[in-house]
Amino acid sequence: MTQDVWVLGDAYEAYVGRWSRRVAVAFLEWLDVPADRHWLDVGCGTGALTATILARADPAGVVGLDPADGFLETARGQVTDPRASFMWGDAQCLPMPDHLFDAVVSGLAINFVPEPGLAAAEMARVTAPGGAVAAYVWDYGEGMLMMRHFWDAAVELDPAAAAVVEGSRFPLCHPDPLRELWLGAGLAEVTVEAIVVETRFADFDDYWGPFLGGQGPAPAYAMALPEERRTALRERIRAGLPIAEDGGIPLTARAWAVRGTTPD
Repeated sequence: MTQDVWVLGDAYEAYVGRWSRRVAVAFLEWLDVPADRHWLDVGCGTGALTATILARADPAGVVGLDPADGFLETARGQVTDPRASFMWGDAQCLPMPDHLFDAVVSGLAINFVPEPGLAAAEMARVTAPGGAVAAYVWDYGEGMLMMRHFWDAAVELDPAAAAVVEGSRFPLCHPDPLRELWLGAGLAEVTVEAIVVETRFADFDDYWGPFLGGQGPAPAYAMALPEERRTALRERIRAGLPIAEDGGIPLTARAWAVRGTTPD
């Protein structure tokens, strides 16, 4: 059984960090929070969403919070804007007083929290009345094609791999469960939106290389295989991918975003 390893910033960036930045831009456009607001980024990881808030939302300040020291180290190195700060913390028990932030967000993280209901309630608690609480997660079951091709091939070769496929392990990553999670946190005006971005890989090595970094369920599964089986998986995936005339691999990724407001 593989584990969800999310600690190494560089490996995460190569795997999905580069695509999460594209989702972050569309997410903030949809959220449309006014300028000069105070933000909290829960599960900030390597700082992709934090950096996008700084670049796109003109905030008064942003606090990024994450339980992984490796991610925080990468975030501090990449995000040097004085309006940003980073701290260690657990999404299920945020170390902040009530009603401190105007906008509290989480990008590609809440499905990894052991008790997402606690995290949603905590996000609502630290948001000022009338403030925005929002998050987005990958659509692992259908819309995250780079992972879909990997797991389809893995399960063909090893039916037992179905037990670690994100699509079955994260039922939260669908519109209805996200909506119910936000409503359960006492939020109002709850809406869910699909965000689709292009994930074009330069060639097969650009696609396959990040799966050798050990970050996340799919790379962890790949690296746990004996070399012979990993090679067979690689070639099975290669055979199923759409390859353009220039050798590029044109794929897309879909995320589901949810937003709500705290009651006045």
